Amino acid sequence: MLMQLQRIRLWTRSGFFLLFLLAPPLDLFRLDLLKGHFIFLGMNWEFGLAALTQGELTATAAVLKIITLGFLPLVLFVGGGIWISWRYGRLYCGWLCPHFSVVEMINSLMRRASGRPSLWDNKKLPEAESDGTTYPERGFYWYWTGLAIIGFSFLWAVVLLTYLLPPAMIYSNLLSGELTRNQGLFIGVATLFFSLEFLLARHLFCRFGCAVGLFQSLAWMMNDRALVVTFERDRGDACKTCTQACDNTCPMRLQPRKNKRHMFTCTQCARCIDACEKVQAPGESLLHWRQGDESSAQSNRQAPTHFK
Repeated sequence: MLMQLQRIRLWTRSGFFLLFLLAPPLDLFRLDLLKGHFIFLGMNWEFGLAALTQGELTATAAVLKIITLGFLPLVLFVGGGIWISWRYGRLYCGWLCPHFSVVEMINSLMRRASGRPSLWDNKKLPEAESDGTTYPERGFYWYWTGLAIIGFSFLWAVVLLTYLLPPAMIYSNLLSGELTRNQGLFIGVATLFFSLEFLLARHLFCRFGCAVGLFQSLAWMMNDRALVVTFERDRGDACKTCTQACDNTCPMRLQPRKNKRHMFTCTQCARCIDACEKVQAPGESLLHWRQGDESSAQSNRQAPTHFK
């Protein structure tokens, strides 16, 4: 079941990544700095301030427009996001976030290049995991790692600029080599920033630098009955012959067998559960999703993380 879940997660992440790229050109959502307002689903999303200053709109009508077009959608969007996070944790991060999709890809490439999914890991991970996956260390993967880092950084820089300026203008200037000084400067600086971030600090950004992820984690931690990955302590001896596949597969470099306090930045990607399910096959996984009373009872327990 979990392996099927990973395929579904691949589809949701891929679909949202395409949405992230295509939203500005399709006028689904962007901020047009030249026009001075948002564009949403092809419509001008403005709050009537310009009409108010020109005397075309009364103060009362302007206030109502701000409330209906600005305040209420914001409250519903933020409130809905907090409620989902309170119940299920960082679902957006693990199942939709374009940044996290890039993080997972670079982790895999870097592990194949150096034996470590992060430059900051103290030791190399095993090439063959107990769950059957293999990561043979090959130096030429550094080429693909560098290409992925620079390529995605450039892509992100261009896409972010299309959220601020008309996409047709940006892509036309880019393809013809006629970017303005400010456009070229933005893309160059942003590409450098994202390259350093993807190379050195992608996990730190997800843990502590992303406001969206941080607020999801805070809401999740406030709910003792929220969805959480739990570990069957009574069957812990089964971990003795394992290569800690659940720890090694975690994109956030967490240790899933620890309690909820140590899993503050868990993205609910379920890769740890999937790895344990493969290791323990045909038996049951030692890691499970739990919610409600079972979650509350187990989330505060300290589980062993290493076995000799």
